[in-house]
Amino acid sequence: MSTKEKISEKEITLTDSAHENEIILYNDDINTFDHVIKTLIIVCDHTAEQAEQCSLIVHYKGKCSVKSGSISDLKPRCIKLLQAGLSAEII
Repeated sequence: MSTKEKISEKEITLTDSAHENEIILYNDDINTFDHVIKTLIIVCDHTAEQAEQCSLIVHYKGKCSVKSGSISDLKPRCIKLLQAGLSAEII
C-alpha cells in the first residue's frame, strides 16, 4: 500500500467514526407538526424544509433519523428534544 492510500484510508475511517451515531425521532399523538418543526430547527439546526420533511416522515413512518454525528454532539441535542416533549433516542 502506498503512503497516499494509507492516508486516504485513515481519513475515511476518521470521517466514518465521527458519524456513527444518530438521533431517531419517534411519532407520538401529543405534539403538533408546528412544535416538532420549530424544535428541529432550533435543536438540530435544520432548515424549515428539512424539519418539515422529517416531521412528515415521522408521522407516516413512525420514526426518522434527524441528526447524525458524534455522541458528544448528539447527546445534548437529544436531551433538548426530550425536554421539549419529543420522543427520541440516540442509536
